[in-house]
Amino acid sequence: MYVLVGGINHTTAPVDIREKFAICGVNLDNAYDYFKNHDVIEGAVVLNTCNRTEVYATARDIEKGMKVIEGFLEEYSGICCEELKNYLYQPNCYDAILHIFKVASGLDSMIVGEDQILGQVKEAHQMAIEAGASDGVLNALFQKAINVGKKVRTNTTISKQPLSISYAAVELAKKILGNLTNKTVIVIGAGEMSELTTEYLMINGVQSVIVSNRSYDRAVKMADKFDGRAVRFNELSTQLSAVDIVISCTAASHYVLHQANCRDVLEKRNGQKILMIDIAVPRDIDPALKDIAGVFIYDIDKLQNVVDANYLEKQKAIVRAEKIIMEELVKFNEWLAGLYVVPVITALKTKGEEIKQEELKRALNRLGRLSERNQKILNTLVNSIVNQLLHEPIVKLKEEAASNQGHLYAEVVKKLFSLPINEGEQKYENSANRNKG
Repeated sequence: MYVLVGGINHTTAPVDIREKFAICGVNLDNAYDYFKNHDVIEGAVVLNTCNRTEVYATARDIEKGMKVIEGFLEEYSGICCEELKNYLYQPNCYDAILHIFKVASGLDSMIVGEDQILGQVKEAHQMAIEAGASDGVLNALFQKAINVGKKVRTNTTISKQPLSISYAAVELAKKILGNLTNKTVIVIGAGEMSELTTEYLMINGVQSVIVSNRSYDRAVKMADKFDGRAVRFNELSTQLSAVDIVISCTAASHYVLHQANCRDVLEKRNGQKILMIDIAVPRDIDPALKDIAGVFIYDIDKLQNVVDANYLEKQKAIVRAEKIIMEELVKFNEWLAGLYVVPVITALKTKGEEIKQEELKRALNRLGRLSERNQKILNTLVNSIVNQLLHEPIVKLKEEAASNQGHLYAEVVKKLFSLPINEGEQKYENSANRNKG
């Protein structure tokens, strides 16, 4: 059994590409149906955030499994295979495990050490379980990744000053406007990220907060929490005439603010500055609106330029975090080795024994009646030949089991000897369901 991953993130693709891969709601259900209907894929978990879309899967055949993941991403995004290769990463089994450990620890985030990703990893795994898409190996992997993420945060200072996309959005507003005191802000969306953004805004002196959401009741609830006011979604554009900052983060699959519903309002501001920060993927704000005088639009990729005042301290924390991750990676791979190396070794020995018995039987039939002593000599000879032929492959497999090449050695041996190991693998899959740590 092999762990695979294919995906894109903020380091490989800009936001206008990433938004094509955003998977949520009914699309997520359809994604899991897609993978469950492929015999090649044993289990799947889709991790989708504003900065990444990644598919983690398990398969018995690495190449076929990778092709299924790549095919899904191509079909879902509408991006052709050749172009997709410009953005897609598909690390090998060993590095796929290392990758999810880094993701859960906040080392692969746009803002290193940000806190939200750990919760997003937990949620992604839980949704895969509820969809009946995860399997024992992925359950063990994600539980270990979550534990690693917690350990990194507990034993390093990487989250000493909790950062998030929301925090960075407010810092960007401060950097551009200089001071947020007496500013009026409209927050579009009433989810967790919107609440975090509003908290940072209030801390930094914002005087008035307006909340708008497709569910008006949720907007009212959030506005009450911050002594702000709620507006209905169909009244959203009219509010733009009197605000200084717009921060938008919804789950909409299309632009919330666009030419048709707000261009006239923005033009009537006569060049008065309005800062729009779009932290949604797919984007909420039509970038074409920036052509209007006084309108400044920043999408999520621009937040990467926000300076972290504790950069040097974070670098030290990153070194310590990476050490923890590598220690846990070795432990997990020692366990995981059993899923692909032990069944191969068992199957190889079984095949050797079957060949030995078949050839011994054939030889005895040809030789006719032999003394008991000669039968023992012949049996010892055949045993010795088979054992010596299999000794080196087995030793090498054991040596490489926990390395980043272990799964490849196992795959090669399995294919060279045409080993049927499904039954053996099932034994270790059952072990995976028991091994959650």
